[in-house]
Amino acid sequence: MNPETIIFFLLAATAIFSAAMMLLSKNAVHSALWLVLNFAVVALFFLWLGAPFIAMVQVTVYAGAIMVLFLFVIMLLGAELVQDERNVLRRQPWWAMLLAAVFLGVVGMFFLSNGVGPLPPAFADEAAARAFGSPTEIGLALFTQYSLPFEVTSFLLLVGMIGAVVLTRDEKK
Repeated sequence: MNPETIIFFLLAATAIFSAAMMLLSKNAVHSALWLVLNFAVVALFFLWLGAPFIAMVQVTVYAGAIMVLFLFVIMLLGAELVQDERNVLRRQPWWAMLLAAVFLGVVGMFFLSNGVGPLPPAFADEAAARAFGSPTEIGLALFTQYSLPFEVTSFLLLVGMIGAVVLTRDEKK
């Protein structure tokens, strides 16, 4: 088995395990942190596929901004306080350290191999492959062809944030 296959299966196992732990975790904050790990692994998949811009957007937008919004709502609603002490996973810190070590090892192996893989077979030359998915191409598509879905998404996020604040506001009489 070649190293790329081993790395793929390690990343896939980490993504599946972190998604399962996100669903099974009783603490909402821990669940959000497992989701951050899942987002980071997906960003590594994008890096491996030769889409660094999408990988950085994955980290910046999802693991950064959206998760800060999730944690803000969790803290605002007080959902992190709901926890059943009988169902605490005792080995969870060990699993977290093991998965962090695997994640850092895979990132190290990626950067030691210069992060360059073969070109996808759909592209005729290297220039066409490098231009595909570039920030310029994505920006043009986002603000011309997909401007309405982009604005609708930003509006939905704003409505969700306002709704969370309204739901937790304290009525003063």
